[in-house]
Amino acid sequence: MSRHLLLLTAAIAVIGANSLALSPIAAAVAGAFPGRSAADVMTATALYGLATAGSALLLASMSDRIGAEHALGRALLLLAVSLGFAALSPALWVLIAAQALAGLAAGVALPAIYTLTAQVAAKGRESETLSFVLVGWTLSLVVGVGLAALLADLLHWRAVFSVLALAAAGLALGISRCRDWGTRAGGEEPSSCLKALRIPGIHAVLLNVAAYMTAFYGLYTYLGPHLGEVLQLPATFAGLAIAVYGLGFGVAAPLGRLVDRYGATAAACVTFAGLMLMYLGMAVSAALPLALLTLCLGWGVGNHLGLNLLMRQLAELDPMQRGAVMGLYSAITYLCVFAGALLYRPIFTHFGFAACAWASAMLVLPALGWALGQWRRKQAALE
Repeated sequence: MSRHLLLLTAAIAVIGANSLALSPIAAAVAGAFPGRSAADVMTATALYGLATAGSALLLASMSDRIGAEHALGRALLLLAVSLGFAALSPALWVLIAAQALAGLAAGVALPAIYTLTAQVAAKGRESETLSFVLVGWTLSLVVGVGLAALLADLLHWRAVFSVLALAAAGLALGISRCRDWGTRAGGEEPSSCLKALRIPGIHAVLLNVAAYMTAFYGLYTYLGPHLGEVLQLPATFAGLAIAVYGLGFGVAAPLGRLVDRYGATAAACVTFAGLMLMYLGMAVSAALPLALLTLCLGWGVGNHLGLNLLMRQLAELDPMQRGAVMGLYSAITYLCVFAGALLYRPIFTHFGFAACAWASAMLVLPALGWALGQWRRKQAALE
């Protein structure tokens, strides 16, 4: 793979690592601020998510105006500065403000990364290229979180943000020195997320994204509590389940070439049907830890391919407004983090994890229906 894709994958890994790293080191961070608890520290994560969603909605269209590579470079510099402030924060409110600033940077950076991925992808290898870049999320989940906990134990929690700040600065430099990012399709008229909402066909895809992301984040949020509180398993088992999911997400990357070979429409039908079966399997196996662990691997594979297909569909809707479109995607994704946790809480409390898994299966149904509709229209056009 080219240097471009390595830089984009690394950028996702750094952004993802920052968004996930605070949870395992929250207790250590709280210890540095007298009178504060780990729950107080996690306020920073909540504000990070809200800032990312707002930034993606309002600022992501910058990629269409100045070029996605320039938007990404500036966003990574802002991320480096904000993480530097987080590392040096003398009080908790400074750390929270720094993470909110990091969210503003991430809201611009992520859509720019997805836009550049579509720009540099070779014709006929779009899904394979996107799959490679999405591995950055696996790196952040499996490697980034583990290294963050290790650095906090061996050195200090401030070392975590210091290393991430240096990595973000290095990536910004690498992006600025890398040339030939493909043909930019931006138009002369300024783009915006509101303007992008008028693109034909975008509402159906965004609705699928919202349902799909709510299905994932809702179940993911309560997987740990189910394993720990309901099944009385040790925390290491919950960590293993998340690692297995991340492994499945990562090993699915080579399957992107199959999507390019056999077509996105057929792949979408198989992927969304398979993901529904995974969720239904988790509902049936809710009381069987080893079965859940195995299904987490398939969950990771299916989720990777499903994300690939939805993002590819969005990227192809209107290349001239790709930055704004990907901003809508990122905003919906981060809003679904909150929506999933909020909506699934009463389901988990009153009916249990199996009901949550069943709800997730039903939320994938719109995406499957959309994929089948696309396939039928394609078959009708061939006849």
